[in-house]
Amino acid sequence: MLFRLFLLFTLVPLAELALLLEIGQRLGAWPTLGLVVLTGALGAYLARLTGLHTLQKLRDDLVRGVPPVARLFDAALIFAAGLLLITPGVLTDGAGLALLLPSVRDAIRKYLKRRFLSRMVVHPTAWTWEVDDEG
Repeated sequence: MLFRLFLLFTLVPLAELALLLEIGQRLGAWPTLGLVVLTGALGAYLARLTGLHTLQKLRDDLVRGVPPVARLFDAALIFAAGLLLITPGVLTDGAGLALLLPSVRDAIRKYLKRRFLSRMVVHPTAWTWEVDDEG
């Protein structure tokens, strides 16, 4: 786990830097900076709109008495998208924008649910439930 985090925090910034340098060589410094600022600002705006929309759906689910598990998971992914979008870079902005798409969030939710359920182990127990006459 520690090694994976080390790779994440070293390889992603290196890939971002290499990509930004390549874009900077092709477009120039100012257009590259403009691209980073524009994608960050647009992404933050979209994350806010998507988050507010998900919050309204969560409230509707609570009013109807529906467990809001999927909505809470969507809210967490939208929060992660916002974090990725405020991080300067093209790769992180792309990942953040992808997380704002409902189809991407659905696919991630289904994948994580399958993975979680495959790791669960259920042990049957032989205990009984005793109820006394008072309640």
